[in-house]
Amino acid sequence: MISNKLVANTKIVLTAVLASVFVLPPAQAQSIQGDEKPATGTTPATAVPRRYRAHPVSASARQYYALIWGVDTLSVKSAESGEIIRFAYRVLDPEKAKILNDKKNEPSLIDPGAGVKLVVPSLEKVGKLRQSSAPEAGKIYWMAFSNKGRLVKPGHRVNIVIGQFRADGLEVQ
Repeated sequence: MISNKLVANTKIVLTAVLASVFVLPPAQAQSIQGDEKPATGTTPATAVPRRYRAHPVSASARQYYALIWGVDTLSVKSAESGEIIRFAYRVLDPEKAKILNDKKNEPSLIDPGAGVKLVVPSLEKVGKLRQSSAPEAGKIYWMAFSNKGRLVKPGHRVNIVIGQFRADGLEVQ
């Protein structure tokens, strides 16, 4: 026959084990998600760097860009110490994506939070910092916007406008 004292001690131990399994790991993960650094020399296995987000664009937005504009994998990244903002996309349907590579359409990057509109610079010997060849399915194309003064920063939400094409709320990585 099991004594009441043994049953009570077993319940306490089980409660402590379950609490440590369900309560401590989320609390530990929350403490390192921000810009804080983890405690000296320890990096928990649950820590995921901010730059590895699975899908920065919503599923419905990805479907819209794929069906209407023939592109997916839209990304906006800060490059060259923040002096350049690089917009890249993958072409699914070359006919629909033709508007993005058209030289007649002047691309712009708008950051409503910073109150700026960036343009693609034209260099004397190189020309515009964008690809304007006929798009091919499966290839990734890019364009670079001048960010003089570094007003657009990683984490900002920006809009890309190229002719009739418009991508709103893309996060700068």
